[in-house]
Amino acid sequence: MSWYPILTILLSGSLTAAAQPLYEAAPLTAADSFTAGIEGPACDAEGTLYAVNYQRQGTIGRVTPGGEATVFVTLPEGSVGNGIRFDSQGMMYVADYKKHSVLRVDMATKKVSVFAHDQRFHQPNDLAVAPDDTLYASDPSWQEGTGRVWRIDRQGQVNLAAAEMGTTNGIEVSPDGSTLYVNETRQRKLWAFRIAADGSLAEKRLLTQFPDHGTDGMRCDVAGNLYVTRYGKGTVAVISPAGRMLRKIVLPGARPSNLCFGGTDGRTVYVTEVERRQIVSFRAEMPGAAWQQWQKDRQP
Repeated sequence: MSWYPILTILLSGSLTAAAQPLYEAAPLTAADSFTAGIEGPACDAEGTLYAVNYQRQGTIGRVTPGGEATVFVTLPEGSVGNGIRFDSQGMMYVADYKKHSVLRVDMATKKVSVFAHDQRFHQPNDLAVAPDDTLYASDPSWQEGTGRVWRIDRQGQVNLAAAEMGTTNGIEVSPDGSTLYVNETRQRKLWAFRIAADGSLAEKRLLTQFPDHGTDGMRCDVAGNLYVTRYGKGTVAVISPAGRMLRKIVLPGARPSNLCFGGTDGRTVYVTEVERRQIVSFRAEMPGAAWQQWQKDRQP
């Protein structure tokens, strides 16, 4: 499904957002409203934003388009969230790096349950979701400077998808579901894998390598361009599917940890920023791939 007709319709009802300058980042939430563990983030089908560790560790915050934040849910004692993703049914999944688990949150009841647990996990960091709702989890070992990628099926069964990597962090599936992207923070490399029919990974190739600073979370827009947070550099890099640098977006704060697309038209990019412990946002030309998938899933 093309995003052009949808974008035209939604923009007519989103004139205020559409009038904002493109790629100019500004604070959305108050400084110090989150902890230094601010991460996530992810938007539901309505474009509402969620991010982990609002006010205190172990929470998930809900943020309105106007920047008003509240505690949406508190995770079980000892659990601390990192990456968040939604499946096609609207269930929330949270990487719980403290307890070697991926949690599932029922958005209607706010019930939190363990979806996948494996003691082999170092600390599940970020999550990506394929069109068939298969989850992929990055799993860095910061102490060793190594990492892995795990594949988690719809029943919560865990399988090793990629081993012997650097400090795996940001992870994303291409809009067509054919490619998994994984970056390595310390090595500053961004890799691409072909996703086979059974969900396994093959044909690993280096997409690009950054000359300085680390990488963290990343998400695709509908054209397949990757928006990558540059932790320590204070920017978001936009990388084409061919690995070409398209744009650098300067942020108010040097330590962006992750990002997502949301808002009513999918063109607002929300960035979690550790230095000021707040969320900043900017407008992009194209919607995010996850937003486009929401539109497909909601068709009768």
